[in-house]
Amino acid sequence: MTTLRLGTRKSLMAMTQSQLVADALSERTGHAVELVGVTTEGDVSKALLAQIGGTGVFVNGLRDKLLAGEVDFAVHSLKDLPTGPADGIALAATPRRDDPRDALCSASLATPRHPRGGPAKLADLPAGARVGTGSPRRVAQLRALRPDLEVVPIRGNADTRLRKVTDGELDAVVLAYAGLTRIGRLEAVAEVFEPDQMLPAPGQGSLALECRADREDLRAILGTVDDRSTRAAVTAERTVLAVLEAGCSAPVGAYASEEEQKLHLTAAVVAHDGSSQVRLSASGHRDEAEELGRDLAARLLGQGADQLMGERHIEPQ
Repeated sequence: MTTLRLGTRKSLMAMTQSQLVADALSERTGHAVELVGVTTEGDVSKALLAQIGGTGVFVNGLRDKLLAGEVDFAVHSLKDLPTGPADGIALAATPRRDDPRDALCSASLATPRHPRGGPAKLADLPAGARVGTGSPRRVAQLRALRPDLEVVPIRGNADTRLRKVTDGELDAVVLAYAGLTRIGRLEAVAEVFEPDQMLPAPGQGSLALECRADREDLRAILGTVDDRSTRAAVTAERTVLAVLEAGCSAPVGAYASEEEQKLHLTAAVVAHDGSSQVRLSASGHRDEAEELGRDLAARLLGQGADQLMGERHIEPQ
């Protein structure tokens, strides 16, 4: 069988999740899969994502390789994908989603509840503690939960961010739990935030497999790892984002889960300073995921969500 060329970013996270996809495809189809590392704009810039184009900076380089025929398909973190269609590109599969929640990774701290010390939960961090994240969504929700904290903008891969905690530069960082699982760094997790505390980014925990739209044969092969429940959930979440015309620079969270073919969707827009938010939920059949997301976004806008999504970006350190 033909060896398939999988385009991926070169980071540990990207290579690890791409290898998981490669292994699953080989097991289900018998095709060998070769990983091809690609450097994207987001990998070389040290600016915050919102300052270099936001959503898409990790994606466009891989899409260029696809259209040029240099790779057969690409694997992305779904939350990095722009919500609009890309000419000549098809979203061929969304494999089964991993845990979508955010996680707090903190330094050891002695507290009355844990006098011997241990990784501090959010409630245990002292006033003025420095918590790092590069996501305006996380910034806004952290400020809503703990307005007394100092939220510090950071960039870099997971290991780089975790090192800022172990080196004492920061008291804690917030990262995606799924990513920490994939690279084997769960020992760093002090607390996992439930969606009612901190709504994930739309599509968080999910992967996206893209190929050229004219490759029907390849779309069928990649479709063997598609998960219908995941696709319905992330479609609803990303439709909210699309209707709101928001990207990674907007403090928008959304999460959908399925129970007996019924989707339960919650979305929120939070003021950048965490002082107010619009948060709504809706339910519907999974086959109507896009309509569900569209209707919920319209309700959010009707309650003033657009007024909370101003062009306010945090500056890099």
